[in-house]
Amino acid sequence: MEGASFGAGRAGGAVDPLDFLKQPQTILRVTAWIFSIVVFGSIVNECYVNKDSQSPELLCIFNENESACSYGIAIGIISFFGCIFFFVVDLQFQQISSVKDRKRAVLLDLGFSGFLSFLWFVAFCFLANQWQRTKMSKGALQGADAARAAIAFSFFSIAGWVALAVKALQRYRLGTDMSLFATDQFTADPNASYPGYPTGSGIESTETYQSPPFTETSDANPKGYQVPAY
Repeated sequence: MEGASFGAGRAGGAVDPLDFLKQPQTILRVTAWIFSIVVFGSIVNECYVNKDSQSPELLCIFNENESACSYGIAIGIISFFGCIFFFVVDLQFQQISSVKDRKRAVLLDLGFSGFLSFLWFVAFCFLANQWQRTKMSKGALQGADAARAAIAFSFFSIAGWVALAVKALQRYRLGTDMSLFATDQFTADPNASYPGYPTGSGIESTETYQSPPFTETSDANPKGYQVPAY
């Protein structure tokens, strides 16, 4: 079972690009990557606006709270590079021969996906709360669509990363079950004897042989017997 665990085939096998792209995990990864681009792209390009026509200073559209825009951009960039990293890991996963290394990769994916799900939940709540408090000035109206897009795709990102965490959990459970199966079925006790053959000392015992039922004595004249004379 070495190399054939955690949702992938044996190590060294060829990876079919079409089959790889059709995998649910790959589709979710690409979708989360696109969502991250939409979020931080919308904030960077259109969520910094002038408060009024007389002020040249650019302010964050979310209640003029710079932390809201900075947080959205940071989470989007982390998610962007995280998707690329784990996309490469998924692509090279079948080339990993060690079961322990596969387990570490799956656990890293599980932990990162769960952590990003939480961060996106915080981003959605933070941006939505600040948008509700935003006063609709002329500048805010110009970037309103971008702000709503950032909030909406933050919510979609929660679902995407939760789905990725669930897929990683399924792979971990599958790999653990297969490892236990291999251990129970193929690990032999070095002190146990092979059940197919009886054990013995290797020395034949004379006690196992019995005398034949009829034996002839070598004494031609047994004691007490006389040959008659004719």
